[in-house]
Amino acid sequence: STPRRSRRRKSIAITYEPGQEHGAEQGVSEPQRPRWEPRDWQQQLEHIREMRRSRDAPVDEMGVQKCFDSSAPPEVMRYQVLLSLMLSSQTKDQVTSAAMLRLRQHGLTVDSILQMDDETLGQIIYPVGFWRNKVKYIKQTTAILKQKYGGDIPRTVEELVQLPGVGPKMAHLAMNIAWDSVSGIAVDTHVHRITNRLKWVKEETRYPEETRVALEEWLPRDLWREINWLLVGFGQQTCLPVNPRCSECLNQDICPAAKR
Repeated sequence: STPRRSRRRKSIAITYEPGQEHGAEQGVSEPQRPRWEPRDWQQQLEHIREMRRSRDAPVDEMGVQKCFDSSAPPEVMRYQVLLSLMLSSQTKDQVTSAAMLRLRQHGLTVDSILQMDDETLGQIIYPVGFWRNKVKYIKQTTAILKQKYGGDIPRTVEELVQLPGVGPKMAHLAMNIAWDSVSGIAVDTHVHRITNRLKWVKEETRYPEETRVALEEWLPRDLWREINWLLVGFGQQTCLPVNPRCSECLNQDICPAAKR
């Protein structure tokens, strides 16, 4: 038997092949090799959509797409989207939403944040996870937005991930929510956990960024926008990190990880 390839992947950069981010998949004729796809994935997806129909998970009521002031000027809205994504890392939606509400009561703009001292900002965003680091990142990123982007946020993933405190998942979500552009799949802990449980990745992945690359290889592009929202809510309500509610899950018969 052939020796197995080492499981450790090289660290995955976020750079794209030239032209990949602008729909280069249209009109390129390459010999079609049969694409790998997971067993039963379409049925599993339909079941998850069914379980998510009531849209009553924390992500639906308090997720980032609900945190910004939709009556603000577009660049202020985009800034608020980015800020709520920065706050949301390793923080429950309820806590992020409350912190965003408090920030907005102080007038949440690039200038108002730059004028605010660190201590005040810390008091407002507490108790989001790692709030001390986030005060630092928010101030640094906001200064860069003011100097380099005229107070708006960048419109590419490559530039977004250069900002202090902004990772790939946040960048893809920012592209989606702030710029209405699908640049990639946003993979957080829920998406990472659930796609590994469902075996939607060829080999088990260790990091969300690895999972993103693995999913983008086979998941049809028209599902990329929906998948984060679907799986995050599913992970908050049913496919929990510890003691998943398999007995209540419509996929219990076709899930490789189901506790039967």
